[in-house]
Amino acid sequence: MASATVDLIDVVQKILDIDPKMRFAAIVNLQGGIREAIMKTGKTSLKSQKEEEHFCQQVAQRRKMRKEFDRSLGKVAYVHVEREKVSQMVVYTGRNTIYFTIERDVPIQKKIRIVEKVKKITSTI
Repeated sequence: MASATVDLIDVVQKILDIDPKMRFAAIVNLQGGIREAIMKTGKTSLKSQKEEEHFCQQVAQRRKMRKEFDRSLGKVAYVHVEREKVSQMVVYTGRNTIYFTIERDVPIQKKIRIVEKVKKITSTI
């Protein structure tokens, strides 16, 4: 069990290392529990710990709601929410949801490349 935790820390760190504009990354289980999360060094959180946990629970709920449309619309490739202060991105793996934030000023083409890299890094978890 301990080695799995080390692996998840490594995965989250690899996500943050993709780009200097990355802010936060988390691996969330299907129930919305945070399995591992790291705020990038030098960045300050825009949410409290309690808000972060609540947000991750909602990420899991939205995943279940989106799944209802998989048959008619196809599976979700990724979710991108552009807010005034930050860009929020979500990628689904088989058993986890990967949630990460990026500075808003990153061009959309670069954000899509980051999503593709996150998918590669997290394909086995």
